[in-house]
Amino acid sequence: MELTILLPTLPKRRQTSFSAFVLLLVVGATAAAAASPPETKKSPPKTEKFSARDSLAELTDPLPDAQTCLDGLAWPPAEFTVTSVAPTEKPYHRLVRFPSPRPTGNEVNDLVSMEWYAVTDDSGQVLQAPAILVVHESGSAMPVGRLFARSMQLHGIHGFLIHLPYYGERRGDVKRPAAEQIVPTMKQGITDVRRARDAIAALPAVDSGHIGIQGTSLGGFVTATAAGLDGCFASTFIMLAGGDLYGLIANGQKDSAKVRQRLAEAGFQDDKLRELVRQVEPNRVAHRLNRETTWIFSAEQDRVVPIQNAIGLATKAGLDDGHHVRLPGNHYTAIVSFPVILQQVIDHIRVLSDSSAARPAPIEP
Repeated sequence: MELTILLPTLPKRRQTSFSAFVLLLVVGATAAAAASPPETKKSPPKTEKFSARDSLAELTDPLPDAQTCLDGLAWPPAEFTVTSVAPTEKPYHRLVRFPSPRPTGNEVNDLVSMEWYAVTDDSGQVLQAPAILVVHESGSAMPVGRLFARSMQLHGIHGFLIHLPYYGERRGDVKRPAAEQIVPTMKQGITDVRRARDAIAALPAVDSGHIGIQGTSLGGFVTATAAGLDGCFASTFIMLAGGDLYGLIANGQKDSAKVRQRLAEAGFQDDKLRELVRQVEPNRVAHRLNRETTWIFSAEQDRVVPIQNAIGLATKAGLDDGHHVRLPGNHYTAIVSFPVILQQVIDHIRVLSDSSAARPAPIEP
């Protein structure tokens, strides 16, 4: 992993102070990349196809508000095809693709893509192992998401980095959706992430008994809502995210302020803004998260996603202090705690994948 992949996502004033730590990340990422199978440059990519079906359970909740939220995100379960291609000159093992359950009419965007950082032996044979779906941050290069997926691979866990709508292989000619499409795009991302679990389960060598999910920042909000749909993920790790999207956008700084400005220019302010973002509000379904297999990681001085937003989500989810890890630093400097976060995630997955707790518990209000 090159230095330029990580540093552009940080304010320039932070870059010098992070140089030593970034070198540590580079060493770890390079080792993970080295564990990937050799690239095939002469022969054409090998394509495999697998049949899959949505396992989405009937989404019901005794709380009327939660039920309304679920109704707005549900789709009719269907069969779909998962395609796996061996890429050339890429650090990941395969590029996995499947159709979005909530198509927008944009052919490029509606074909979901995932980078598969597979666990392999010395000969390149894919090994049976648990898996984790990684939902990336807002940076177009997705450096933190890629670092996390590669690190999972290095520690014996299949890492799948999903590209959210209009990212990576889904971008095409549209760099980003119009402001009024931000929430519909996020709804598509949430449903894509939920279907991704079933796409992963259809692949060979994946231990379908433990498919977890991890998301950072933007990916953390998507993860919180997707994991609250029907409890399908065996473990959930939400990083630098929280609840109360309206309060965050209306009053937040930095990235939140930019989103607020874009939405205001499109006519979304006050009650109109509140109603718009309610469609994807994590707090509305947070009680559906499995409190035994969900962890939130927050930064105490975060000004992009204030700690109170994370506390609110943790409270709605019924998480105890051991499941809400509060770290020093802010939204950017929290990367210094990456080794600590990584080790905790790995430890939790190893325990859960070896126990009956790896099977999601029934959702209870």
